[in-house]
Amino acid sequence: MQRSYLGLRIPEGMHDLLPEELALQERLERNVLDLFRRWSYQKVLTTTLEFGACVQPNSDVEDQIYKFFDRKGHILALRPELTTPIARLVSTRMRGQELPLRLCYSADVFRNSLVRNREFRQAGVELVGSNAGLADAEIIALAVETIKSLGVKDFQINLGHMGIFLGLMKEAGISEELQAKLEDFLARKDMVGVEILVRQSNLAPDFQQILLRLPHLNGREEILDEVLSWSRSQDIREAVEGLRQVYRYLADFGVQKYIALDLGILRGFSYYTGVIFEGYLPGVGFPVIEGGRYDLLYADFGYPLAATGFALHLGSILGQFPLTSLENADVFVYGRDPQAVINKSQEFRSQGKRVEMSLGELSKEAIQELAAKKKIPVLCKV
Repeated sequence: MQRSYLGLRIPEGMHDLLPEELALQERLERNVLDLFRRWSYQKVLTTTLEFGACVQPNSDVEDQIYKFFDRKGHILALRPELTTPIARLVSTRMRGQELPLRLCYSADVFRNSLVRNREFRQAGVELVGSNAGLADAEIIALAVETIKSLGVKDFQINLGHMGIFLGLMKEAGISEELQAKLEDFLARKDMVGVEILVRQSNLAPDFQQILLRLPHLNGREEILDEVLSWSRSQDIREAVEGLRQVYRYLADFGVQKYIALDLGILRGFSYYTGVIFEGYLPGVGFPVIEGGRYDLLYADFGYPLAATGFALHLGSILGQFPLTSLENADVFVYGRDPQAVINKSQEFRSQGKRVEMSLGELSKEAIQELAAKKKIPVLCKV
């Protein structure tokens, strides 16, 4: 039966990969995973489908989750990211293992959002079981090296801290409703929305100016001193000094030149609690790498552990790189006797050669033309 119109299409936001496109993704992925291995991160793979109870409570984009029902009526979801499923994995099958754990992954994630890509490849790492500033610095330094492993030289990592924003909200006694709106606007870089919210609030004029200044506070270490001049809050002071320590560690890693402090960034998932960061490439209007500290997530799974990590949106940036040349066959085997063609092809393959064999009797001219089009350098007649 002939397929309908929809049978020739794919769902919106999904994508097929042609051989050249897949070769590019696999090459970049291989570079990234080799780098993770050199930093002692071990690869894990979680299930594509999770129970909704796993991913829903921790996602600020619940309406973007693809949901299903199994035969028992349980809500299932396609994973929208990997951090939460890995937290589930560590809290169950890896519970009690020696800490810290250094885990990495590369897998597809799915978000039923309004953006162009709804299925895309993510590669990332999770460092579980340490609350040290050095752990944050390791993750950020590895994020820098990850972007460099793609062959990119011109990029920037913006580094902030959730504790500064949360400390200001606490000190000002801002309502949960206003805080949630501010978080949303800041995460989406909607500065107009931020200004309207702040101007319409009942906050003191001085504090309004601080909130309006915050999204534009970026640069080097001197901006941290400005933050300390705003407040005597212990929470804010600890966040600032923690961020300062991580920033200085990044100089020891030799990557500080790629880092800009940016106190206006907020991550789009509610579980982030400390240092947070985003990485940008020129001409790309969204962060290509995102991460930070999330010390409360594991407690939701009954296994309280500090953790930090990042994800590289590999599938979303393939168009920024030239396609990888495909490996052509080394030898084209042809002849009148199919058995002889098979035997010779198998012999070459046992020697590690890439072999394409003729599937029928063709003229010498046709064979030469076909091999030329496929860029196969050697012809073998049997």
